[in-house]
Amino acid sequence: MIPVPMVGRADELAELTSVWSRLYPAMDPQVRRGIAVITGEAGSGKSLLVRCAIDAMRPRPGTVLAGGARVHSPAPYDWLAAVLSGRGTAQLDIPPDALAWLAQQPSAPARRYAPGALLRLAVQTVRALAGPGPTVIVVEDLHALDPASLNLVGELAAAPNLPALLLVTSRLPGQALAPQLVARTLARLTGGPDAIRQHLHPLTEPEVSTLLRQAYGTPVAAHMVEAAYRSTGGNPYRLTELLATEPRPELAGALTAREVEVLACLAAGMSNKQVARSLGISIRTVTVHVSNLLRKTRSSSRTEAALWAVRHRVADQSRVP
Repeated sequence: MIPVPMVGRADELAELTSVWSRLYPAMDPQVRRGIAVITGEAGSGKSLLVRCAIDAMRPRPGTVLAGGARVHSPAPYDWLAAVLSGRGTAQLDIPPDALAWLAQQPSAPARRYAPGALLRLAVQTVRALAGPGPTVIVVEDLHALDPASLNLVGELAAAPNLPALLLVTSRLPGQALAPQLVARTLARLTGGPDAIRQHLHPLTEPEVSTLLRQAYGTPVAAHMVEAAYRSTGGNPYRLTELLATEPRPELAGALTAREVEVLACLAAGMSNKQVARSLGISIRTVTVHVSNLLRKTRSSSRTEAALWAVRHRVADQSRVP
């Protein structure tokens, strides 16, 4: 997959890194906490923005605690179980049976703690993992988390003396498993005066044009930009899928001369009738060539095939006017 650059997300990225630099100037040991909530539709680039922000943070985070909803049906403290997965916990001053339960280990005892006691132990576990800081705590897909994890995230947002920046991604409450509970949690996270709320909208058509130019290293015709924007709605993930049609490197040389001409016509935005008139062949023959081109370039549409032609400079090989 071709990574989608931070087109249309530069302001959000700058804001996140700026918050971090204000929290920890020169690794200041003073305990501080920050909260940033990033919402958006599926595929809008929330997780990519978080990763890019962490990579750009200066000074570098001492610890990153990241977790999200599991792929199975949500279980209590799924987020913390994901954080604990693969981590050594012997040094933590937390009762082993409580840790086993929070980590959802098969060996966890049947006896459970009272909900309030378990929540306090969960907060203590995160504190112990965060250490002296500076720490980034990443909560992905808040909308899909179980109620216990949502309560834990809310407690972490209010916890005093926690040297961490809390980065939370979520879809809007209407798309959540528990809409009212997620709405309350988001309100709790963003209720403070210093909390940051970002919402990632779809990319605009000019931003799609910029993205395609960066991906291909050359300007892309306006009609192809419009087709790419129309077919993806400006969704960065769907744009990534559109750019990911990557056939065998030797394929460009395997196209026949006529196929190169037809592909150049597609890149110019011609219809089958226009291609037939330009090349002096029948529409039926054009249809056969287009079908073969879609198969050879592993494209699902004429737009994908045209973008493939731009990437591989196929149009440059053609003498079609």
